[in-house]
Amino acid sequence: MKLALGLGCDRGTPAATIEQAIAEALAACGAQSDDVHRVASIDLKANEYGLLQVAEKHGWTIRFYPAAELAAVDVLNPSETVRQHTGTPSVSEAAALLVGGTDKTRLLLEKHKLRGPDGRNATVSIARIAE
Repeated sequence: MKLALGLGCDRGTPAATIEQAIAEALAACGAQSDDVHRVASIDLKANEYGLLQVAEKHGWTIRFYPAAELAAVDVLNPSETVRQHTGTPSVSEAAALLVGGTDKTRLLLEKHKLRGPDGRNATVSIARIAE
């Protein structure tokens, strides 16, 4: 199974919180990190240290999309709060669909959200890559 991850997080979210969110999301799909072939987020997170640490640990290259490109994706769970902070109603779902080259019917996990012990949030969406 080839999977695409869409990732979102609060500014300053530690790698441990992001890693835990990804592990929980993959487990919910019966998948593991070896199934991940593509990873994406919003360009606002291109310098997010925790996110970059997780990608490096797994050997993943993250594709970062501008808000306008993410906003053009039809998603199941748009959020006005996310739009206010990022300029797009979806980060993780839209990023997973864009990088996976697919549509919302191929989402295995719409949106898994985890609040870490430090109060920071990480969000993971998982799509099956269109082949």
